[in-house]
Amino acid sequence: MSRRNVPHAFTAVDRQARPAELVEVLRRLTAEPFYEAYKRRLRSLLRAGPGGRFLDVGAGAGDGALALRTESGARVVGADSSLTMATAMKGAGLGHVVVADGHRLPFRDSCFDGACADRVLQHVEEPARVVDEMSRVVRPGGRVVLADPDYATQVLDIEDQQLAAQVLRFRAEVNLRNGTLAHRHAGMLAARALEDLAVEAHTLVVRDPTAVDNVMGLRS
Repeated sequence: MSRRNVPHAFTAVDRQARPAELVEVLRRLTAEPFYEAYKRRLRSLLRAGPGGRFLDVGAGAGDGALALRTESGARVVGADSSLTMATAMKGAGLGHVVVADGHRLPFRDSCFDGACADRVLQHVEEPARVVDEMSRVVRPGGRVVLADPDYATQVLDIEDQQLAAQVLRFRAEVNLRNGTLAHRHAGMLAARALEDLAVEAHTLVVRDPTAVDNVMGLRS
């Protein structure tokens, strides 16, 4: 199998031929019951409440940031490196939106009560630096929440299992910058002296063939 880098579309949204289509991809994913459930759990881990200030790093189309604001009454800032995504967030009604690279967040130290990055670290060039920045902008005692798929654990039920392994390995090792990083999230947080660490594994089973492309992106 070739090791030539084939970057994932979400690595550079604005450089895609039709970046607006990626906004629709995110919205279709949000509508999937599994995604809706784990995203709700992610928001609960932030322990947001009225008067709090929270940051969604790599907020995409803004669905998660809007839900957090609605459910908690907190102030929520959506940050994304893509102008396309920032425009989508504003259009959806999120008032606090910044175009910003997670490696260099334009906020002062300890100015948020919590920060999350949902399916973001798999795409970034330097995950550790993004986690450093999230830790920097969150106050002592605040919450840092990370969520990503771990493609090292992905399996596909087709007759040709050798082909399945090749396709899945391609996505994990070539198509994504950090496709197998998720099981190391806790260690990254512990290395930064964060306390009260928790790890949860959520298993997704897709049996509807029409949903496979949305969830796994196998055709792309």
